[in-house]
Amino acid sequence: MRRKIVAGNWKMNMLPDATMSVLEELQTLIEGATAEVVVCVPFTDLNYAYYATQEKKTVHIGAQNMHWEESGAYTGEISPSMLTAINCEYVIIGHSERRQYFAETDETVNKKIKAALAHNLKPIVCVGETLEQREAGETVNVITSQIHNAFEGLEAKDLDNIVVAYEPIWAIGTGKTATSEEANDAIKEIRNQIEKDFSTGDISILYGGSVKPENAKELFTTSDIDGGLVGGASLKADVFSKIVNYDKE
Repeated sequence: MRRKIVAGNWKMNMLPDATMSVLEELQTLIEGATAEVVVCVPFTDLNYAYYATQEKKTVHIGAQNMHWEESGAYTGEISPSMLTAINCEYVIIGHSERRQYFAETDETVNKKIKAALAHNLKPIVCVGETLEQREAGETVNVITSQIHNAFEGLEAKDLDNIVVAYEPIWAIGTGKTATSEEANDAIKEIRNQIEKDFSTGDISILYGGSVKPENAKELFTTSDIDGGLVGGASLKADVFSKIVNYDKE
């Protein structure tokens, strides 16, 4: 189901005290927001983030990764049930940094999506092309094949609990941003692929890649972009709140 979502990906940043402080400030600044707000924090901050947001319940908490197995000899990994045990609701899967640095593949992304859904976690599934792929005219083929492979074996009803994030790798943390037209066109191709595979394109698809207060409204009000997955700009409550409140500026 399409709905406006603004999600923050804190990556490997924030200690517990700072996590609670930022989230307490953020909740005050986003009261009355029309978009659903998600903040994906490091594993060590999940408990603190949950307790910091329970009174107002205006922020949903997510993890940044998980393993697909329930338990076992996987040193350093976190299982789906470990996340649900501490009231985690969302989990980012297949982020480009996981693919680039930790050998994440479409196959492992597929396994993680299925495991997340089986444990009532909502996956935020990331896809995106490199600069080389974009310059070679391969953007559409890359992102649609990533989605097709990641969603293999799923059913249309599963789409209600999945969010997709299109993050062109060349725009992550570089200060470069796809134009609203470029981003919308890419997301439209992703939606078309999902509709081809499941006979429906009714799913929230976010844009990620140097989203900031100055470009949020233009990006989020296009025909196919349903919000954003925000990196560095989500670490400061005052900045992130302006992105969340893009429709009030």
